[in-house]
Amino acid sequence: MGNQIQKEYQQKKEPVRLNKYLSEAGVCSRREADRLIASGRVTVDGRPGETGMKVYPGQKVCVGKKAVSRQEEMVVLAVNKPAGIVCTEERRERSSIIRFLDYPVRITYVGRLDKDSRGLLLMTNNGDIINKIMRAVNRHEKEYKVTVDRAVTEDFLEQMAGGVPILDTVTRPCRVQKIGKYTFSIILTQGMNRQIRRMCEALGYQVKDLVRTRIVNIELGNLKEGEYRRVSDGELDELYERIRDSSNVPERET
Repeated sequence: MGNQIQKEYQQKKEPVRLNKYLSEAGVCSRREADRLIASGRVTVDGRPGETGMKVYPGQKVCVGKKAVSRQEEMVVLAVNKPAGIVCTEERRERSSIIRFLDYPVRITYVGRLDKDSRGLLLMTNNGDIINKIMRAVNRHEKEYKVTVDRAVTEDFLEQMAGGVPILDTVTRPCRVQKIGKYTFSIILTQGMNRQIRRMCEALGYQVKDLVRTRIVNIELGNLKEGEYRRVSDGELDELYERIRDSSNVPERET
């Protein structure tokens, strides 16, 4: 991963468009940045910013009276987490996702995947995005492909979709679709501890493989296991639009 990180940091030395600068700093989407620039609220070195202008390293960018520095640049990575890697910030855990990525900027995960599960994991240094995506009340989608030890039946699919009693509650209704004899896809809008595994166990099934394939609009796609990529500008803009009106107040631990 060293060459990839070096390439990313080399790119930071190059000028970027002002709207992209604001987006990468976690201020807003590029579309909203253009509105801010047009309204005269953005300055570069004390002068009003202009749509399409480029920002060079060392220039001071402000939104209103608040300075936006490159140290605050927002990082959003799509990671294909392998099985065996643990979603924890505890560095004493030799198999932690933090040690595994060894990324030079402090980032954390958006929603855990348990140790035995694999697939899409978002990593970011933006707490607002984390809270907006993960609060169950916001009902943002997360999609999974699941392989089980028994043939998937229509009765099983109906029960999974309708809600399954686990952890002293009943899971929220969700979308479930059969993919193969032993595989199905499921789209959740909540994130209870080991939810899919517990739901399957309650119905007499054991999960053999679990892969997360999508979080909101970000898809795993062809990303190879153990690798990561920067979320694209287009993906980030769409993500901003989808979570724009979401609450960012963190959930209490239960």
